[in-house]
Amino acid sequence: MTNNDILRRLRYTFNLTDTNMIEIFAAADHVVTPLQVTGWLTKESEAGHVEPSDTEFATFLNGFINTKRGRREGEQPLPESKLNNNIILMKLRIALNMKTEDVIEVLALTDFNLSKHELSAFSRKADNKHYRVCNDQILRNFLTGIQLQLRPTVSGE
Repeated sequence: MTNNDILRRLRYTFNLTDTNMIEIFAAADHVVTPLQVTGWLTKESEAGHVEPSDTEFATFLNGFINTKRGRREGEQPLPESKLNNNIILMKLRIALNMKTEDVIEVLALTDFNLSKHELSAFSRKADNKHYRVCNDQILRNFLTGIQLQLRPTVSGE
């Protein structure tokens, strides 16, 4: 999944306006313009599409954490220069204050079963022998599950 795709999914799931998106970046001490936000939300096949860098997307996720959970005391974490699905999943779990059981429950909404042990492997350091890469399918199911939880569709839509 691309940063652009995840950003669009989060925008839809949490019903974020362009102003909300700018405020989320501001919560991580980063200024963005409405034009930048529009470019990031534009589909790949459309004119004006811009892919947010990993650093820009990590900044958004840090701001999302600050917006949802409140800003932590002291110095704010620096955004990662290289993101992967494991980091994205971890940051979303933090922002949404989700425990292991919550994540497993969200994944179950998409008929995707994952054990606590498998889920904990995504949070380990890459050099740990039990580390496991979070693939696109798992992240996609997680985002879909959150969407189902927060924006359930009404039959007939």
